Amino acid sequence: MMKAVYHEGPKGMTGLTYGELAQTEVKAGEVRISLKAAGLNHRDLFVLTRHSEDDPALVVGSDGAGIVDEVGEGVTNVKKGDEVIVNPGINWKHNTDAPPPEFDIVGLPGHGTFAESIVLPAENAVKKPVHLSWDEAGVVALAGLTAYRALFTRGQVKEGQKVLIPGIGSGVATFLLQFAKAAGATVYVTSRSEEKRQKALELGADYALDSEGDWEDALEGTKMDLVIECVGAATFNKSLKQLRKGGTIVTFGASAGDEVTINLRDLFYGQQNLLGSTMGSAEELDEMISFIEKHQIRPVMDQVYDLKDYKAAFERIEKAEQLGKIGFSISK
Repeated sequence: MMKAVYHEGPKGMTGLTYGELAQTEVKAGEVRISLKAAGLNHRDLFVLTRHSEDDPALVVGSDGAGIVDEVGEGVTNVKKGDEVIVNPGINWKHNTDAPPPEFDIVGLPGHGTFAESIVLPAENAVKKPVHLSWDEAGVVALAGLTAYRALFTRGQVKEGQKVLIPGIGSGVATFLLQFAKAAGATVYVTSRSEEKRQKALELGADYALDSEGDWEDALEGTKMDLVIECVGAATFNKSLKQLRKGGTIVTFGASAGDEVTINLRDLFYGQQNLLGSTMGSAEELDEMISFIEKHQIRPVMDQVYDLKDYKAAFERIEKAEQLGKIGFSISK
């Protein structure tokens, strides 16, 4: 048996429980990871409504890090005792235009990381970056990979470009800030919170705008080469207005609404590029890890909770109170 945070029965937080579940048996090609830490993502909130009330209990969570403690038949890429992080993407090995049809994410439909252990395909156990603590390693994969693909693979960011990141605060947004600065870009961020704007400046942002203010007035005519948009309907058109002719906007999230109305004439006369992005491949995860090792980038940590305090963690991310990553420390 193992301690875990799992969802069963009623949708939403009502069906979320901290208790004991049976461990999964390790099969050929799989490994068991004894988890030291895990990371909370917005996706975990969505899982609570997507997991069917009629389905068996499901351990929530996509991010984690720990030590390999059992290896299935035929596994050669890792061995017992290796320190690893979880690649949350299942069945997306190579960098392709879009994920393959068989792509899944850890934590739905299979068990996730908010537990004392997890059984995964061996290829999803990736060597832990040495410079990261366990808490940092436990939160880096999903948000870091999402940011890396959006910024580099899709956005093709280049040194000297002006990059706008609306809605600074989430784990992905703070990684975007760190990655864009490491790539030599000038970074603009927005937030409704003065505290978050100030923190973003301390983290290296060059300019921090009030999300509810007049961006055109604040920028005094300056236009962006690249916008990475993860907020959705609340900011999308404001973001698009700040994009230069020939510029690129990459979108990967819609926490403030899925549907937007845009002026197509402005888009095509402006020769602008509108690109979608989501998560990333195992190849891109390896590239992201090499990038953070080269630049010694550490995730911005908001708060770390014990697993049994999961309610406080979920409430914090649901209210968007965090700046950076929320983590769980997992002790046996």
